[in-house]
Amino acid sequence: MKTPVLVIAGPTASGKTRLAVEIARRHRGEVISADSMQIYRGMDIGTAKPTMEERRGVPHHLLDIVDPAEPFSVADYVALAHRTAAEIAARGNLPILCGGTGLYIDSFIGNLTFFPETGGGAARAALQERYRREGGEALHRALRAVDPETAEKVHPNNAVRLVRALEVFEETGVPLSEWGRRARQTPSPYAPLFLGLRFADRAALYARIDARVDAMMAAGLETEARRLRERGAGATAAAAIGYKELFDFFDGECTREEAVERIQLHSRRYAKRQMTWFRRNDAIHWLEASRPGEEILHEAEKLMEISGM
Repeated sequence: MKTPVLVIAGPTASGKTRLAVEIARRHRGEVISADSMQIYRGMDIGTAKPTMEERRGVPHHLLDIVDPAEPFSVADYVALAHRTAAEIAARGNLPILCGGTGLYIDSFIGNLTFFPETGGGAARAALQERYRREGGEALHRALRAVDPETAEKVHPNNAVRLVRALEVFEETGVPLSEWGRRARQTPSPYAPLFLGLRFADRAALYARIDARVDAMMAAGLETEARRLRERGAGATAAAAIGYKELFDFFDGECTREEAVERIQLHSRRYAKRQMTWFRRNDAIHWLEASRPGEEILHEAEKLMEISGM
């Protein structure tokens, strides 16, 4: 018997958490976060981490699990999510995977296995130095020569992914794309129902994103970012939208107003990328997020009933 899992996906600011909490309260559910930034402690406002009030007594898992300076991989997430889902199911409750990080969702539901951990030492440092010296185009050409399939998916400006892909090939002798094919050979233990929240009018989503950023600033995002800067953060956490822009402000590279505008712009672009990712999943049942919450909940519950969940 495969474990039923409800997946609630969609772009930032679309109302995923609210829907997940309502369903969890009515169907003995527990929420597993699928947000790559909400895992970090102390990054609450900028990641829109649900407050205790917003959780309304529903257990939420995989929030605040690592320090911003600690490394954390997709493989780490999947291992924790598998264990958490098993524990929730053992309690007789419904695991509800909720978030906007498509890679986390797909890797967990698809039960991907991951290639052996690379050293992260001399090879990575050499590649990072080469990126700084020669630029992304040079590394992209190198990746295209050994792994054209991965190169098609990685932009030359994405230093982290370029270095990672080349590092994997150098240390294992196997292209990242081949590791991906091997990873998908293990059957998934889950019977998922995918629900997606989207806006027919993209301008409505963008307006919600802009308003959310204004609310974050009013709630103290600047102070939170200063604390993060003082404590120190790893490359991934420091690159999170809402923090990296304020870091530029702290460094005198832009005004506070410009930083806020950049956060809004980058959040809108991120939402667009999220939708591009999720549209590739034909199993998602899309719900119009601009409708009243009661209507969205009713449609979601009808889909759950049809699926036998």
